[in-house]
Amino acid sequence: MDAIVAREPGGPETLTLLDVEPPEPGPGQVLVRTEAIGINFIDTYHRSGVYPMDFPLTPGGEGAGVVTALGDGVDSVAVGDRVAWTASASGSYAAQVLVDAGHALPVPDGVDAETAAAIPLQGMTAHMLVDGVTRLEPGQTVLLTAGAGGVGLLLTQLAVARGARVITTTSSDAKAELSRAAGASDVIRYDQFDDLTTGLPARVRELTDGAGVHVAYDGVGKDTFDACLASVRRRGLLVLFGGASGQVPPVDLQRLNQAGSLMVTRPKLFDYIADPAELAWRAGAVFEAVASGELQVRIGARYPLAEAARAHEALEGRQTTGKVLLVP
Repeated sequence: MDAIVAREPGGPETLTLLDVEPPEPGPGQVLVRTEAIGINFIDTYHRSGVYPMDFPLTPGGEGAGVVTALGDGVDSVAVGDRVAWTASASGSYAAQVLVDAGHALPVPDGVDAETAAAIPLQGMTAHMLVDGVTRLEPGQTVLLTAGAGGVGLLLTQLAVARGARVITTTSSDAKAELSRAAGASDVIRYDQFDDLTTGLPARVRELTDGAGVHVAYDGVGKDTFDACLASVRRRGLLVLFGGASGQVPPVDLQRLNQAGSLMVTRPKLFDYIADPAELAWRAGAVFEAVASGELQVRIGARYPLAEAARAHEALEGRQTTGKVLLVP
């Protein structure tokens, strides 16, 4: 079968299409023929070695497809079922993938394979951020970096549905339009500041009558962390959930005291879906919102499986909006 393999840590050029032996399901596993594969920024961390991994490596932890075989002891899934997955299935950049049966998420009727592959990680991440890491309440104001990204567009919709006011940052007029369409009340072009660290907080406080935001959601990291911290109001929360621009250096915790008894957290989705009941609840809530039309999913780009390297280049170069997919 076709699969993408990186023989050693490195840049996008390490991703190569190879013909490999297809896997066989072991106890508690199902074999899925992939119809669409979700690309997430964490895949670039695995490929580059930011997160230690065993090599050779087939990246990817998200996708959707049809179950073709069952391992011993599997009775919760049947051959022919349409499923999606995230977190539990490594090696998803391939024509066939092994998935733990307990993490095979049923795809509702009316949700196509590409949409199903686009929402597990980013959709449940957005859900975790508004109902888990904190619980957004009506009347609160939040700041969100990369408002036109995959998580950004979903998070904006979920936050607005909870009655929050959402201020986002983007880097172009086209991305700003997408962010507003998702429900952002104000969009800030961060690329137009001479000094982002002072310019962004000043604009945020202008929009919030000097108070700052209740919650800042930062998925960009190194380039925006200081500006986001300075945008949070007294006793507010900064949620660092990604590092698209690089990892944030160690922080002197005394800064939180001086800035107004602030709180900072660095969550990861896997800690919010480790319990099977919580996984089922979050996945069900996200899929239900998509199936009903309450949550709109934007597929920003589709690449053939063989062009995984080009997809990574676009993602790391911040050239994408919405969700990026590989299609076998």
